[in-house]
Amino acid sequence: MKHSDILIVGAGPTGLVLALWLTKLGVKVRIVDKTAEPGTTSRALGVQARTLELYRQLDLTDAVVKRGHKVPAVNLWVKGEPATRLPFERIGSDLTPYPFLHIFPQDQHERLLIDRLEAVGVSIERRTELVGFTDEGERVIARLQGSEGREETCEASYIAGCDGARSTVRETIGTGFPGGSYRQLFYVADVEAAGRALDGELHVDLDEADFLAVFPLAGTGRARLIGTVRDERADRADTLTFHDVSDRAIKHLKVDVRKVNWFSTYHVHHRVTEHFRKNRAFLLGDAAHIHSPAGGQGMNTGIGDAINLAWKLAAVLAGHAPDKLLDSYEAERIGFARRLVATTDRVFSFVTAEGRIADIIRTRIAPVVLPAAMAFEAAREYLFRTVSQITLNYRGGPLSAGAAGHVHGGDRLPWVPNDGKDNFEPLATMTWQVHVYGLASSELAAWCASHDVPLHVFDWRSEHEAAGLARDAIYLLRPDSYVALADPSGAPAALERYRAEHRITLSASR
Repeated sequence: MKHSDILIVGAGPTGLVLALWLTKLGVKVRIVDKTAEPGTTSRALGVQARTLELYRQLDLTDAVVKRGHKVPAVNLWVKGEPATRLPFERIGSDLTPYPFLHIFPQDQHERLLIDRLEAVGVSIERRTELVGFTDEGERVIARLQGSEGREETCEASYIAGCDGARSTVRETIGTGFPGGSYRQLFYVADVEAAGRALDGELHVDLDEADFLAVFPLAGTGRARLIGTVRDERADRADTLTFHDVSDRAIKHLKVDVRKVNWFSTYHVHHRVTEHFRKNRAFLLGDAAHIHSPAGGQGMNTGIGDAINLAWKLAAVLAGHAPDKLLDSYEAERIGFARRLVATTDRVFSFVTAEGRIADIIRTRIAPVVLPAAMAFEAAREYLFRTVSQITLNYRGGPLSAGAAGHVHGGDRLPWVPNDGKDNFEPLATMTWQVHVYGLASSELAAWCASHDVPLHVFDWRSEHEAAGLARDAIYLLRPDSYVALADPSGAPAALERYRAEHRITLSASR
């Protein structure tokens, strides 16, 4: 019977990223998917700034940025004319090295991840479906069915359900999937076109209750149209064509469509499972949460699930932490998923609300109020932080402790550039590490050396203070680059207490 440390079910972006992270950390993975080949079309497009930051740990960021398209701004249209332009680059340039929405379609994204996995010796087992599994306390026994109908039994220490909205892993552990469905029918069209809305920026039409957006793709004149229909056409999902929905894009956004490469329709749900972990089984990505595509958060949230879980599994399997560490996966991710579903639901409901009052708010009030609000730096920054996911934090979580300056345990480490470099560079090592901005005491240096914990000391600069960091404080960084402990004293006793309380080996040696 084949054995692996982790059996990953599902080879979408979430499963692929989980496999890559675990493999880099020395974990033996097996990844299966029931499809015959990777997808050739996709609905997920946006790669947010936080994902690009984390991808530096796998040396993926440059490839994603090079192959995709940077979106510098979003434009809101009313009555056939652009009414408001919200620039990203001006808002986020001092917050992240990636102050833009990045368009990199899921199918291309998956191919890149597959290539990287194969380069480290991991192949996806296609046409292989999970039939079921049992959790036997010390291991998981899974039944897999291959392309010829032959069943195989395999063993794993843990199983990760990255198998989408109809997850077999979720159904097996019985955690439920409460929520609802949007009555609108979504459509996606990959087109070659011309016109004012084909300028490399994102364009959204506010005129009607049927959502419509034009997303730019890499290459001249290429775009992805995403919209909804709610009238009698929504009942013809199987027979609907681009011709049935094209008038609005042509008239309202002045899109001159010259070729339709593909067209698809789908329904969207908003649901969050009741638990992300049950014993030796975990749920990630769409298997755990699905929601409106508003804001381009779905794929990024699944990738965030994978990164959060990967280092914890690696630590437990290596004997560097107790099994209890794995409980923090649900504690840290489920709250974010619930807030995300609620937020995207409110945004989508606003954009698609029906009636005269809703039309007035969308077409007359929003184009006036939004530019006025965006004139305030705080409003612009809040918007960018939220959409880019750099505001996501684990404050109050079981692994988060202390505060120093404006930075709390559980926060994303503030980004501070310096002469072409930044304080994120050491984070690529995927290890526990300590940062000090200012001076580190000899006692701290000695403690870090004796416990094999990398210590990075940055000369104090006014930019550090502006970013919210405290001078000479200790910041203990987790392997996923989030702050675990922030302590203003600068004394190693805080590190010792943290290590003892959580029974985690902080050593960089594996």
